[in-house]
Amino acid sequence: MEKMHGPWRVLQTETKYKDEFLSLCVDEVIKPNGEPGSYATVQLKKGVAVLALDRDGKVYLTKQFRYATGADSIEVICGGMDDGEEPLAAARREAREELGVEGEQWEALDFLYLETSMIKGPVHLFVVKDLHCTTTDPDDTEDIKGFKVSLPEAVRMVMRGQITHGPSCALLLKAYLTGKQID
Repeated sequence: MEKMHGPWRVLQTETKYKDEFLSLCVDEVIKPNGEPGSYATVQLKKGVAVLALDRDGKVYLTKQFRYATGADSIEVICGGMDDGEEPLAAARREAREELGVEGEQWEALDFLYLETSMIKGPVHLFVVKDLHCTTTDPDDTEDIKGFKVSLPEAVRMVMRGQITHGPSCALLLKAYLTGKQID
């Protein structure tokens, strides 16, 4: 199954681990310099990040324990996309599940990769306004606390290192710098 992957020639691929959230593959390759080698990559489940913004300029943030870091993390609404699910549908579902937020005005702000050298895991970014609240429906492994702060305060939290979740940082800064605050 030899194929070209940019300037790399992939001789074979072996999946070393796979579950519902990620897969780890190791490619045997010929490097761009002609030398043989191997290259490991991780494919993460596609995700969404949602900045819910109310009429008063407050953003809805979450706080929850994250197993990988062993600490609480402050984030925008975020989660994984189900197989075959469109990004906007996933964003709407996550907003409703995590904080019981629904909105009428959705805007996609493109996507980002969490890391680009070894991890493929696109996260689609959204801002939602014209909000109303409903009941939450978190996954059984989630214990999410929601709270609101102004968008400028959320940006200060990013700059002070209180918000360190990459997609949350990028979405908050992008929304702030592009004027996605209150219309």
